Amino acid sequence: MSADTAVRNSTDPTDPADAPRGPSRRRVIGTLAAGAAAVPVLAACGAPSSSTGTGNPAPSTLASKPSKPVTLNILDVAGNLKLTQPIIDSFKAKYPDYVSKITTTTGTAPELAPKVQAQQQGGNVQIQLVLTGTDGLSAGIQKGLWYDLKPYYATFFPGLMSNYQAGAASMASLAQDQGIELVWYPSGPLLEYDPAKVTTVPATTDALLDWAKANPGKFQYAQPRNSGPGRTFLMGLPYLLGDTDPTDPVNGWAKTWAYLTELNKYISSYPSKTSAIMTNLAQGTSPLITSTTGWYINPRALGTVPASVKVAKFDSMTWVSDAQYGVVPKGVSSDELIAALKLLAFVLTPEQQAVTYDQGYFYPGPAVKGVALSQAPASSQQAIATFGDPDFDSWISGNPIKNSLPATAQVTAFDLWDKKIGSTK
Repeated sequence: MSADTAVRNSTDPTDPADAPRGPSRRRVIGTLAAGAAAVPVLAACGAPSSSTGTGNPAPSTLASKPSKPVTLNILDVAGNLKLTQPIIDSFKAKYPDYVSKITTTTGTAPELAPKVQAQQQGGNVQIQLVLTGTDGLSAGIQKGLWYDLKPYYATFFPGLMSNYQAGAASMASLAQDQGIELVWYPSGPLLEYDPAKVTTVPATTDALLDWAKANPGKFQYAQPRNSGPGRTFLMGLPYLLGDTDPTDPVNGWAKTWAYLTELNKYISSYPSKTSAIMTNLAQGTSPLITSTTGWYINPRALGTVPASVKVAKFDSMTWVSDAQYGVVPKGVSSDELIAALKLLAFVLTPEQQAVTYDQGYFYPGPAVKGVALSQAPASSQQAIATFGDPDFDSWISGNPIKNSLPATAQVTAFDLWDKKIGSTK
């Protein structure tokens, strides 16, 4: 996927509603584990406060194991379960002394903060772990909803930052120690095309504009607010065009807004979902679209886009990266906090990180160093070998990678795009 630091909503490709792998479903895993040995919790591990923002912080010290197995209710607002559900299943089987049951549900990022805040204000926090992109992460940080996890790094995440890949470590800093980054990828911007209809693929922004002018209505990208590829295209243009400040959509994007205004003359519409432009690509009505590594691989692996379509990058491109995180709402008990942290630490082990290669949905996927595709499940290796692009790895290593915009700047960019570009259609 998201995003983000994108403000990701229900139609982002890394959200269940628009994910190429289809909608997520509620899953209830496991039954009550019998005979789990109780382990005393340190005196400092009293139940954390259920209040928000100004509430008391979580205890500075936690036991290494809960006093009894707990239920973890996990809410996914980023489509992350597509990458981590097998890992969660493995954790449930391996650690019955930590968890008696795990439930997983899906939702949307805009719903997240109000839902958690209402539970906290009512003193009845029912969500022990949230899987989110930078949108939900940032909203919760602004409202003071998440626990500061830094006091537990030494116990549960030794060497956390040094274990991350460089790009992942940069994105991890956006969490402000209130979330654990689980997966990461350099998203795009890329171009996806039908080689039967696009014989000369644009490699520069000028060439793309010329192609769109010569083929009006045939190039397409989805609304950035609702689309990972659309968002990545928007955030990548300031680097491609040499704008004065790619991190400032208000004062630093003069070239980007001028370019998008000109390009807009030759675009017929902006679909609200990435899946819509993928459908148009498959049907031949939009033979050239924006894309990302994951959106190129996964729909082709699933058969929703013809395997014959190809992918291309811009010359001298700069990648805009994306990541997903695990956050713990204030108000969970110490036992629940311990179990949630143990699960997040489990996700970051190299063996489990290899699972996140998936079917290319968040390619590559692993956030930590040294996790090769050869370590991934055979099904992942086969999907990526068949539907990936052999140039992806060299493109990633050979071009600079920048973070997505911080949440506030990204919302501003979306609002400006809606006003300047989207409203014209």
